[in-house]
Amino acid sequence: MAASSSRQFKNICVLSGFHYGKYKEFVQAAVDLGRAIAERKLHLVYGGGDRGLSKLVSEAVFIRGNQVLGIIPQALKPLGCRSDVPIGEELVVSSMQEQITEMLNHVDAFIFLPGDLATLEALITFASWAHLNIHKKPIGLLNVNNFFDRLLTFINHAIKNHFISISTKNHFVCASTANELFDLLQAYKPEPNPETLAMEWLTNDGNPSPSKKYKLDLTLRL
Repeated sequence: MAASSSRQFKNICVLSGFHYGKYKEFVQAAVDLGRAIAERKLHLVYGGGDRGLSKLVSEAVFIRGNQVLGIIPQALKPLGCRSDVPIGEELVVSSMQEQITEMLNHVDAFIFLPGDLATLEALITFASWAHLNIHKKPIGLLNVNNFFDRLLTFINHAIKNHFISISTKNHFVCASTANELFDLLQAYKPEPNPETLAMEWLTNDGNPSPSKKYKLDLTLRL
C-alpha cells in the first residue's frame, strides 16, 4: 500500500534500457516496480519498446489496467520494438532530446533502473536540469545490486573537489526496493542550489516560467 504523503504523483517516468542485465535480481526488481506503480494507480511513461527491463515494467503496469505511454525516438524503433503493436500508447519523436523534453513535461517524478548509456544520459540530463532550476521533480535510483553506488561515489568525489555543489546530491533519491523508493520520493523536498535559484527559463512561446519550462499539447488519455 502506498505511504501517505503530501506529495502526490499521477504520472511516473521509468527509464532503463533494452537489456535484462546479468542477474535475476534486475528482472525481479523491474517486475516489482511495475506492480508497485500499478498498485498506486499511477500512469507510466517510459522510453518505449518491448525489450529489456523497460518491457517488464510496462507490461506489469499495463496488464493491471493502468495507462502506459512509450515515448521513443524514430531511430530506436527497429532496435527496441520487436512487435508492431506497442504496449499501451506510443509517441514517436525525432530525437533523444525531444524524448527527454516530452518526458519532463508529462511526469511528476523519475525512476531509473540499471541501464545503458542512453539511460545514463537521461539521468545526467534530468539531474543537470534540476541543478539549473529547470524542474523540481525527484529523481529516484532503484539501486538493485548496488548498481548506482559508483555513480554516487563519483558525485561525492566531484563535490569533494569543488566541481559540483553539495545541493546536487539532494536531487537523487536512492533505495534498493520499489516500495522504499516510492516512500522516499513522496517525502522528497527539493533543495535548489542558491547559485541557480534566480535563473529564469523560457517556455516555447517565449514567456518566462519559473516552474514549468515546456508547454506541449500531448496529454495522457484516461
